[in-house]
Amino acid sequence: QVQLVESGGGLVPTGASLTLACTASGSTLRKYVMGWLRHIPGKEREFVAATSWRGSSTYYADTVKGRFTISRDDAKNTLSLQMNSLKTEDTAVYYCAAYEHYPGSAVIDPNEYQYWGQGTQVTVSS
Repeated sequence: QVQLVESGGGLVPTGASLTLACTASGSTLRKYVMGWLRHIPGKEREFVAATSWRGSSTYYADTVKGRFTISRDDAKNTLSLQMNSLKTEDTAVYYCAAYEHYPGSAVIDPNEYQYWGQGTQVTVSS
């Protein structure tokens, strides 16, 4: 079992930066794919970014590529998301999530993720 707790959300103006943090407990993260996903009201939960179970690869949705950076520190059991050049369309509840790696898994599929945090609200004002 993995417990995930996010922090760092808030209200920021367009163009600002924000860093989200996720702290995990209950298990070492080394065998888990870790990701950030978000829920925009009226839409399905969507993939934002992920890092492979060894941390050697990162994946980004096209909508955030070049603006967001995901990183993990397995020694500290933490995951972060640096968000730059924020846009109003980035407004959402952001979730830290994880699943135990297996060959052929699809990191961009929200249904892969077994463990979820409670979410943190990010609001970007125009």
